[in-house]
Amino acid sequence: MSRFTRKSSFEPLQSERRHSRSDSASNLSMDTFWLEVESIKESTESEPEECSLVKPQEEGEAEAEWLQDAGLSDLIGDHTAENGNIVLLSTLTKTQTAAVQRRLDTYTRSRRKKNKQPVRDVRDIFGVVGSGETEPELGSEIDRLQHRSASSNNNQKSDATGVPDFPSPLRGSGKEEIFNTEIAYSEQAAILLKGSFPRESRRIKDESSLPKFKIPKGRLGVTRIGDLSPQDMKKIPTLALIELTALCDVLGVELKRNKAVKRKATENKLFGVPLGTLLENDQKRLPNTKVPLILQALLSCLEKRGLDTEGILRVSGSQTRIKSLEQKLESSFYSGFFQWDEVHQNDVSGLLKRFIRELPTPLLTAEYLPAFAAVQNIPDLKQRLQALNLLILILPEPNRNTLKALLEFLRQVVSREKKNKMSLWNVSTVIAPNLFMHKGLPNKIPEGKEKQLAEGAADIVRMMIHYQDLLWTVASFLVTQVRKLNESSSRKYQFYDRRIKNLLRKIHTDKEKAEKNHAEPSKIVKIQASLFLKESLEVHLNNGTKAADVLRQFQKHLCQNGWNIVNTVNLIKCSGSVESMNLLLYEVGGNISEHCLDPDTYLLDLYHVNPHAEWIIRQNPSFPRTL
Repeated sequence: MSRFTRKSSFEPLQSERRHSRSDSASNLSMDTFWLEVESIKESTESEPEECSLVKPQEEGEAEAEWLQDAGLSDLIGDHTAENGNIVLLSTLTKTQTAAVQRRLDTYTRSRRKKNKQPVRDVRDIFGVVGSGETEPELGSEIDRLQHRSASSNNNQKSDATGVPDFPSPLRGSGKEEIFNTEIAYSEQAAILLKGSFPRESRRIKDESSLPKFKIPKGRLGVTRIGDLSPQDMKKIPTLALIELTALCDVLGVELKRNKAVKRKATENKLFGVPLGTLLENDQKRLPNTKVPLILQALLSCLEKRGLDTEGILRVSGSQTRIKSLEQKLESSFYSGFFQWDEVHQNDVSGLLKRFIRELPTPLLTAEYLPAFAAVQNIPDLKQRLQALNLLILILPEPNRNTLKALLEFLRQVVSREKKNKMSLWNVSTVIAPNLFMHKGLPNKIPEGKEKQLAEGAADIVRMMIHYQDLLWTVASFLVTQVRKLNESSSRKYQFYDRRIKNLLRKIHTDKEKAEKNHAEPSKIVKIQASLFLKESLEVHLNNGTKAADVLRQFQKHLCQNGWNIVNTVNLIKCSGSVESMNLLLYEVGGNISEHCLDPDTYLLDLYHVNPHAEWIIRQNPSFPRTL
């Protein structure tokens, strides 16, 4: 198990004694972290050591695995499916392309050392990165974005062009700060680096001074995880990995990933079982389950009776009772007869933490746990949040959904701080060891770095709790890249070197056509609502028409005119009344599989971006809390 030692936390240097009052309180609060570490040690002392989840990699192996995970494995293969690489590469920014080139160069050098045939250079496919021969629209991207960022300083609002705001990292904590998602994070970082803005390391221990971040809604609104279809979400992790790598390259931070190995599953039904297996079993009992039922039950029990318990999560329950509770749940949980009212709340919180630790692989995954830990090495708070946002998008869906359920519960605990005495920092220091320590991972903590790494881990957990709404969004630039992938995939280009420029030229031409369409002042479109109406609804769009306006118009006509309502009795039975129906507008087809629209989406702008899509009104599905 990756272990922290307590020694350094209780031997502060003389300089540390002279820190501010808030820092002193934070140093004292780290005791909670070390007490939790000791508690974990005691609870696992009798358990056998397990084989490592990771194995060392040879030179070039990490780059090969990265290229594979980034969807570019054909660049190091036999080039039988290079068309897919062209499509993906044609959507990348300059910094993203440079990140791909670095990994491919490193892999090529390692292969040459082994006297094997070198792979094809990505520059043969995509153009020379950083040279004068680079495609004009790619080579001038940084200058264009920098010009846009400079012009935005006079106008802080997000407008139809999605102009971002790039304030200096030296920001005050009192006002709301802009978290721009229109332009790739790595491009933003490159602009700041090129402008030689001062960089600040903000380790804010007092949660009352944590800055507020706001995502400015562009004309196409904000997309949250869950708004995109599974088909489009499958493309997001690949794009997010490339972008995260590019961001780390620009910031000079090493992106660490483990090479995971498979572990033999236990014979248990609930604890020590892979998330995927748990969900498969749960979905047989309750279809569409996205978070393990046992975790939902533990969280529900604590929400009902434990939120006001003083020291909840921090005060350990009886290890004997916790193990007994685990055994009872293993044998009777699915029977439905387990009596939660008879359980001590501290035992339930202890079992919750044990559930997280006992997962065969870490909740943050064995591959990316080092990357989560490395986020603390990024000096600027906003850039740390950008990296966390990308990491969360990279997580497998079961891990991401489970993590969100946990974070939502932890936020509830913090909201009852006056009664349970658990501040955001207290909760973070208790949960961090349970997320970052795993018995299948080796101990690689440099001597004397324990305190720094412990505080960093707690800070990462705190950011995930406090900024979870922001972190669970899909950046607009990633949605744009998904659209480009879908558009390009529909074109059947065979691979020829001479056709690359034609491909890029055509993409550029299509972009110009889309810009010309923006001059169109209005449009009449048809909106489908087959669940409610037999016929489609015609809607007149202008530059000010939002999705929310169309939904309000639809509800008004549905109530006043009673247009051929289908199955009205069932609708009223489900909703209580037609007026109270919660409706959503979806964009389906064209360059997106399916997209639930932000109510503030300007529909004429969306039409210009995706003129071949259908728009469909559906009732808002009633998801459980964890979904």
